[in-house]
Amino acid sequence: MRALIQRASEASVKTYDKSLGKISKGLLILLGVTHTDVESNCDYLVEKIINLRIFEDDKEKMNLSLLDIKGEILCVSQFTLFADVKKGRRPSFIDAAKPEQARELYNKFIQKLGSTGLKVEQGEFGAHMYIDFVNDGPVTIMLDTVELTTQSFTQ
Repeated sequence: MRALIQRASEASVKTYDKSLGKISKGLLILLGVTHTDVESNCDYLVEKIINLRIFEDDKEKMNLSLLDIKGEILCVSQFTLFADVKKGRRPSFIDAAKPEQARELYNKFIQKLGSTGLKVEQGEFGAHMYIDFVNDGPVTIMLDTVELTTQSFTQ
């Protein structure tokens, strides 16, 4: 799994005709799933994301986590995080999981985020969406579980 997280002072997502989710201070998470991902990858990413100390304290140092500030989360699925552009000019998405597997793991990820007690909003899996957000900092971090083994998540 790949999670591109962006610290946001506000964020929203919509389709052509409806609003899907909106948050104030917190994180916009773009989540990509690959064919080798398993549920333990969700556990790892959720734990990492909610505890990353990327919010500023009163001394303007990044010492606070999403949990510390009681921030909000907007999560949007994005298979293009697994784009391969090594050859040619058109991206290949062969490393992205098939929609059935990706939808299942995306939904588990959302469920696990929700179990943290934080406000969680989400996009619509597979839909064409429009995202508006204000990147605070800017702070943007890529988390990737591809090189980790399933065993390392359970230790």
